[in-house]
Amino acid sequence: MKTQEMNIKHTDQNQEHSQPSAQAESFQTDVAEMAYYKAESRGFTPGYELEDWLEAESVFKAY
Repeated sequence: MKTQEMNIKHTDQNQEHSQPSAQAESFQTDVAEMAYYKAESRGFTPGYELEDWLEAESVFKAY
């Protein structure tokens, strides 16, 4: 019985870590939106995707 309880606890912990929190999803959505607008302002010139993403991330991490 003890092994079964340990397996259940282990499974529950894995599920907690495998699903992003609402806060993490919101952060990613906000970053993606800001990166999109940065790209749009340049006319979607290719080659700046990572730069746009990292700049947007740094803005939201500062708050």
